[in-house]
Amino acid sequence: MTEEKTQGDEKEPGADSAAKAEEGSGNDGAPEAGAPGAEELAEARKALAERTADLQRLQAEYQNYRKRVERDRVTVREIAVAALLENLLPVLDDIGRAREHEELTGGFKSVGESLETVVSKLGLQQFGKQGEPFDPQLHEALMHSYSSDVTETTCVQILQPGYKIGDRIIRPARVAVAEPEPGGSGESEDSTEAESTGAKGDGADED
Repeated sequence: MTEEKTQGDEKEPGADSAAKAEEGSGNDGAPEAGAPGAEELAEARKALAERTADLQRLQAEYQNYRKRVERDRVTVREIAVAALLENLLPVLDDIGRAREHEELTGGFKSVGESLETVVSKLGLQQFGKQGEPFDPQLHEALMHSYSSDVTETTCVQILQPGYKIGDRIIRPARVAVAEPEPGGSGESEDSTEAESTGAKGDGADED
């Protein structure tokens, strides 16, 4: 009996080593969860910054594209409206002349005023006033004269009003201009100087 118990209690050689090996292999087999290293974190931040910069650049390019499209749309519309209104300018001139001669009456008056209202809503603006300084970018001089009543080249008569849409000139104002009389100030100075010299000469004779 003693001999059998002793044999039962004895463990197989290497059993403890195998158990320890299994425990060790169980721990080492699973990857340890740990934070990324400093280099990986720096690379991730760099990539995020690059993607953010790309997104901002794309957004800016899209905004610029929208602005260009809007400007082009407005320009195309202005060109189309200007081409249409340019063909109506002779009619507007006739309406203006009829009004000046008090012939804009009855149904013609109603039609004329309606047409002026429509073109005004389309952005057409009339310009050119008598007495304003002559501007070659706004005025076209059809008549020229000299006058002692002006000190600079002046529009003394509006032959045909000018029209524009925004900053776009459809037709310059056709005007008669007057310039100061040539040598007017010089003749005045010469006559004043002659009178002064004559006065001095008379005084010397008396002495």
